Amino acid sequence: MTHPNSDNTLLNQLVNQISTHGSEGMTEVLRLLLNQAMEIERAQALGANPYERTDTRKGYANGFKPKTLQTRVGKITVDVPQVRGEIDFYPSALEKGVRSERALLMAVAEMYILGVSTRNVESVLLKLNGTLEISSTQVSRATALLDEQLEIWRNRPLGDLAHPYLVLDARYEKVRVDGTVIDCAVLVAHGVDETGRRSILGTNIALSEAETHWRDFLASLQERGLRAVKYIVSDDHKGLRAALRARFAGIPWQRCQFHLQQNASHHVPRVSMRKTLAEELRAIFDAPTRELAEALLKAMITKYTKTIPKLAAWLEQNVPEGLTVFCLPSEHRTRMRTSNSAERVNQEIKRRTRVARIFPNIKSLLRLVTAVLNDINDRRETSHCNYLNMNPPSQQYAA
Repeated sequence: MTHPNSDNTLLNQLVNQISTHGSEGMTEVLRLLLNQAMEIERAQALGANPYERTDTRKGYANGFKPKTLQTRVGKITVDVPQVRGEIDFYPSALEKGVRSERALLMAVAEMYILGVSTRNVESVLLKLNGTLEISSTQVSRATALLDEQLEIWRNRPLGDLAHPYLVLDARYEKVRVDGTVIDCAVLVAHGVDETGRRSILGTNIALSEAETHWRDFLASLQERGLRAVKYIVSDDHKGLRAALRARFAGIPWQRCQFHLQQNASHHVPRVSMRKTLAEELRAIFDAPTRELAEALLKAMITKYTKTIPKLAAWLEQNVPEGLTVFCLPSEHRTRMRTSNSAERVNQEIKRRTRVARIFPNIKSLLRLVTAVLNDINDRRETSHCNYLNMNPPSQQYAA
């Protein structure tokens, strides 16, 4: 839909700029190219060139509006094409630029959040963007924008879908609170919805894993729409079981088998016994039925009652908490018998937080953790793979 003469005119202008000014003329070259690209895109959106009579026209050109952009070659002022009529139009090139600028500012804000020095931030910015021009006001604005978006994500409604499976986990990060460095708990909830898709439901920072903090966190999930939970898996976090009794009374709770095995290894008198103990526990956890698992556990307890009575007592008291998974369809048991999916997310959080080591306040920790979780969740939502088949052949849940 472009005119050959206009193409030749543009080409002549570009050649003239480069031949006259060399590399210093690239700013004007970019401006001319952007202007031409936006005009072509407007014509395509309208379905007609300027002054062209056609039945396919969807609207009319309505002049231009100047806009200054920060680019790798410096600031340029482009002429943004305007339209009138029943059509919504904005040049895609500028939309990409807005997203890139916002991403860049947020990256800079995150670097400051993590304690990267101003000098190092400027060095990174120069490599990324070809300019050092970024002010503290821009960083503050980007951080405020980031906080606003992350808060919206943290408090988003959980939708109409039920989440039959809930995975809860916590990790600790060092934070300066009232002049003292303390370990704060990062609480995270993961869910598998009725379609079999995984998502990160929420997060919060608490001063400890006391019951009240877990209870408030679980209550916030319910207020945002978490419902129809049939099964919960986690490690034996302090205060969590009491909170579950308060907020999810009667819902089966599975203690993470991976952590159970780790805990069991601390109850043998010799390191050389750990391999045998792990194999015996694995046989219990891999049993095809709960009845067989309980029989194997009983035999294991009997075996150690005389030789290692403390281990036998620990097994009798704790391992049954790892057998709740047998109430699920057999196809779901392997993935839902541990909180390993949450542990992998924890590793990603750790990779990012270890740069900071000590956070200046709770807000900065919450900001970074939420940003990481939001990114992971976005990737999961765009994945075409379900985590579980929620209609397996043995879909009946055990009582």
